[in-house]
Amino acid sequence: MQEYVATIGMFDGVHLGHQFVLRQVVSTARERGMLSLAVTFDRRQSLLMPTDEKVRQLTAAGITRVEVLPFTDALRQMTARDFMQQVLRDQFNVKVLLTGYDNRFGHNREEGYDDYVRYGRELGIEVLRLPAEGHVCSSLIRQQLQQGQVAEAAALLGYPYTIQGIVAHGEHVGTTMGFPTANLTPDCKQQLIPSPGVYAVMVRVDDDPVARHAMMNIGVRPTFGTHQTTLEAHLFHFHEDLYGHRLSVSFIARLRDERRFDDIEALKRQLHDDKQEAEEILNRNKPETI
Repeated sequence: MQEYVATIGMFDGVHLGHQFVLRQVVSTARERGMLSLAVTFDRRQSLLMPTDEKVRQLTAAGITRVEVLPFTDALRQMTARDFMQQVLRDQFNVKVLLTGYDNRFGHNREEGYDDYVRYGRELGIEVLRLPAEGHVCSSLIRQQLQQGQVAEAAALLGYPYTIQGIVAHGEHVGTTMGFPTANLTPDCKQQLIPSPGVYAVMVRVDDDPVARHAMMNIGVRPTFGTHQTTLEAHLFHFHEDLYGHRLSVSFIARLRDERRFDDIEALKRQLHDDKQEAEEILNRNKPETI
């Protein structure tokens, strides 16, 4: 039976801290002649990325096997020792467990690294703790996105925060002002949406490798008296029909808050200013990965 070097975590966002852990797991597995395993969980709300994208990124990091466990009541009540025995040892044949510097798991979160080492000795699992590599946590990234701090979030993620979805029909208000927009319906309803406002973004259409300059408004369009939150992207220098196409929207910078304008002409002037500012930002910032 194949032996594994494993790590455990939510890995939501697969941020820079996660990437450090994953590199160590892959390296240790290679040194030991084993395969690498990431055991993660199916979180249900405020996701930084959908579960299928998380699995894709874990695999892209070099992890041989990814196991996504449903976060059931039975799993939540499982002690760390039981998890190590019943899941890591009995199900997956884990021989080495790498934990992050402050990583804790199991029902009793008062237990820590020394307890895991002791359980490991009893179960035949070597437990190793990795050194601290900066201070990156998914909760901080969520907080930044909820405040619209997309550039700060990208610095911790290691890439721009991205939402994917299908373009649906809207009310065509942008078209009448000379700013046609793609009304995005996110693929993952549980994924966190940045706070309302106007953003400079990069957009990929379907599988097109070219990322296009754009700006996105998130909000309720108060100038028009609407109340339902929409995500509307205006792609610069792009005139094709986008209905039914999939967009991948990467947030580069926040331009301003959403606000109500006195009339349509005032809004149009602001949109022209927004577009110019977004173009300047996007021309300066050309992320290698989006």
